[in-house]
Amino acid sequence: MVAKRNKGPLMMISQAVLRKQYDTFHRFLSNVTPYYAIKANPHPDIIKFFIKLGSSFDVASAVEMNRVLALGALPSKIIFANTIKSEADIKEAYKKKVRLMTFDNESELYKIAKNAPGTRVLVRIKVENHGSTVELSLKFGADPDQAIFLLQKAKSLGLKPDGVAFHVGSQCVNVNNYMRALDISSMIFNEAKKAGLALKTLDIGGGFPIRHFDSDDHLTFKDMARHIRKKLKRLFPKETNFIAEPGRFFVGPAGTLVTQVVGRTFRNNHNYYYLNDGVYADFSGIVFDHCRYEFKTLRRGQKFLSTLAGPTCDSFDTIAHNVDLPELDVGNVVYVKNIGAYSSASAVPGFNGFPPAKILMI
Repeated sequence: MVAKRNKGPLMMISQAVLRKQYDTFHRFLSNVTPYYAIKANPHPDIIKFFIKLGSSFDVASAVEMNRVLALGALPSKIIFANTIKSEADIKEAYKKKVRLMTFDNESELYKIAKNAPGTRVLVRIKVENHGSTVELSLKFGADPDQAIFLLQKAKSLGLKPDGVAFHVGSQCVNVNNYMRALDISSMIFNEAKKAGLALKTLDIGGGFPIRHFDSDDHLTFKDMARHIRKKLKRLFPKETNFIAEPGRFFVGPAGTLVTQVVGRTFRNNHNYYYLNDGVYADFSGIVFDHCRYEFKTLRRGQKFLSTLAGPTCDSFDTIAHNVDLPELDVGNVVYVKNIGAYSSASAVPGFNGFPPAKILMI
């Protein structure tokens, strides 16, 4: 087996699934240009694959920007979508001809105007994140009633106020977040027109949900896209440039993590299984992404309440409690599907001497 030959955890990324997710996005949101949010998984082979498909990219730092540029992406296909950027990163973006950025405060505009004159900017507004696993409006977004003032300020500083951006929160299963955000954005577009500002771009962010469990029955991307499509058509001018920042939706379903049991015991009336991967590595999404995973094994038979833990000398490195699993032995495989997003991206490189999973494109 591949996992045993590798002698460590293995993250397999399916190119067929990456293509399927990309094609699904285009099929159901055909009028929206996707900018892959590389923070979800910045592995070079994934970025190169999306470049070949013609994708654009959402970056949050000069490091991410230079990574996609070095792999062949065009500057015109990049949005610098972090609303708080260092002056050094802004200068680097200007030097590399990246001319589209987001902001959500007046101070940021002065930095951009000073270090990247003439840049196109989108004001990111705060919108509802109810029903989203990760609420991003806690940290980002201007109050909508400040949007026109900020866009006018951008123009007065020599920047190009190009439109509005929002994010409904990561792994959003509440379509009303999108509906309300689109209503608010439409009002800003109309007010901007009255104020002499011709907005051209609407960035609807990311947050599109995936299934982490086989039994998940929440709203699908297809259902959500249908509502978004109708709203975009009804509320915005035909010539509006619609863009989005899918991350999890593109890469999450493509990833399967294969781990092995390296130790076992019976503790607290549970089977305890220690895996060669943990929360400091590819299960980091449990901590940073508030994610829950479905654990599967190749073994069959009666299932027992079990606990899964990682390999480090830290009790925090406990992956899951009360998981139903068959009896496992050292060397048996435990694997997780739909784990391509954030997991390996937020892994600590080598904590306690244990490396994250090797990534294999298949």
